[in-house]
Amino acid sequence: MASDASVGAGMKTPTIAAVLAQFLDEEAQRLSPKTVAQYRGVVELLQHHLNGYAYLSLEEFDAKRFERLQRATGDAQREFCQIFGPEHILPNVGEFLGYFMVRKVVASRALLRAAGTVTKRLAAWLAEQGYAAAEDVEVATERGAQAARELPKADALASRLQAFAEERASRAPADQLEDQFEVTRVEPGRIWLAGLLDGREHGPIHLPEELSRGCQLGWTISGVIGRVGRRWQMIEVWNVYPR
Repeated sequence: MASDASVGAGMKTPTIAAVLAQFLDEEAQRLSPKTVAQYRGVVELLQHHLNGYAYLSLEEFDAKRFERLQRATGDAQREFCQIFGPEHILPNVGEFLGYFMVRKVVASRALLRAAGTVTKRLAAWLAEQGYAAAEDVEVATERGAQAARELPKADALASRLQAFAEERASRAPADQLEDQFEVTRVEPGRIWLAGLLDGREHGPIHLPEELSRGCQLGWTISGVIGRVGRRWQMIEVWNVYPR
């Protein structure tokens, strides 16, 4: 992991890369080598997310600066985490946990749980160092705790829904829709889904009662549903995203 100091004259705060390296160095003094390795893996994924996506939330001046440095060649080239300071970390935690870890990383459930735990600890550490605003720390801490609980459950649910869909695959659906669907209603043995693209609700979709209990209101299921006869059913399930 890079640990560059702030880029450019006049910057008084360290870069994200330097702050994350400091965080890992300090955590290594109190944690076991196995846990440190886990922390390091999560932090490297967070840095990868920031380098790839955090620029989308920049104001115009910073966006132009990022573009100029990111496109530079040789020693002048910089990534997001080598340009900007730690104030940009926590505002991007929600996207990291809610999208990146689910959609972009082939992660075990242990890693998904660790992502929430490490994010929660990082938020507290940033507050201790004076690197983050209190409101950002509160939101990130809550999001980290929620992710530690819910990301592994959502991943397990996605696997079980996909297995169920594959077992039921027999007749070709008359109609099918590919979308991200919000769970809008849950009853024992059936759920209703609303597509995020058109907003229409579809259902009931019949599931084993144990599976329907795992579906939480407000969670999002990405995949394909189809109408077989007069009933809608799961055709493919790719990911499940907690609220």
